[in-house]
This record gives sequence, C-alpha cells and structure tokens, in this order.
Amino acid sequence: MESSGAVVSGARSKEDIALDLLKFVAGSTGFGRAAVPSTGFSGTAAPKPEEQINQLLDLYSRCLNVVDGKGVKG
Repeated sequence: MESSGAVVSGARSKEDIALDLLKFVAGSTGFGRAAVPSTGFSGTAAPKPEEQINQLLDLYSRCLNVVDGKGVKG
C-alpha cells in the first residue's frame, strides 16, 4: 500500500480553529458584507476594500487570542 506522505491527525491547529471562529462570527453578524443600498438616509458609507481587509485581519487576530486563551482586549 502506498503512502501519500500526508499526516492525518485528530488535533487541529489553533490557526484552523481561529479561522472557523472568524467564519462563524462573520457569517452570523454579517461582518464584512457590503452595505445594501436602500431608499432614504444611509448611516455610513460602505467601507473601502482595504478597510474591510484590515477589519477581517483584526477579527482573526482577536479570534486567535481567544483560542490561545489570552482573551480579548476591550
């Protein structure tokens, strides 16, 4: 029988768990979605793509801190 060289482990890395947490939080809160245009007044302008990327990276680092047990700074 040939071996593919891949190591299968039951343990997941902290980075994978933090990424899943990010996906859960972003999906359930609508974080990172573009603003939907509507009639009337709008609260804020849609964030630029660079701002969205920075916000997602910040959220990922916060998720990673939670997984590491460091908690979240205010």
